Amino acid sequence: MNRATQNMLYHLLPAVFWLLAIGGALVPLLPVFHLPFSISRYCSGFLIALVVLICIRIVSRIQRHTDSIEECFQVALLLGIASYWLPSVLFLILPVWGYLIYRNLFSFRSFLATLIGLSVVAVWASILIAIGWIANPWAGFFAAKNALGWIPLGAILLAWLASTIARQILRVR
Repeated sequence: MNRATQNMLYHLLPAVFWLLAIGGALVPLLPVFHLPFSISRYCSGFLIALVVLICIRIVSRIQRHTDSIEECFQVALLLGIASYWLPSVLFLILPVWGYLIYRNLFSFRSFLATLIGLSVVAVWASILIAIGWIANPWAGFFAAKNALGWIPLGAILLAWLASTIARQILRVR
């Protein structure tokens, strides 16, 4: 493979992966399928995917030999807020911890920062639920209606993973 082809694929493949992910995530919204679900709940999966991409960006920008305490707090705060629309998104904290352990950036203080970030969201959510301003979405943590948000989120995560791998393989040395 010559350098021009490699350079073209370096820029073209991620765009193709992202377009496939967006198109694949929008397929269930076609009127052909007549799926019994709320479109607003399904479209909130795209908002959650955006929040998860921001979390990935935050975590991937951590420099070597630095503390990851602030970033862990930010990621936990964002995922905690996103868990209002898709409660099971909290499980994405485990791959974040795995990535930080892999890069030797995880510490006990990072773990505590993550727990504090989740606690901040939990305290505010409990106050707002007690006042009656929001409903309790965490009561049905594994409810089937919440699983629909994973379709766009999964498509976006797969596109990010495929484009990252393609760029890593095709980068010009």
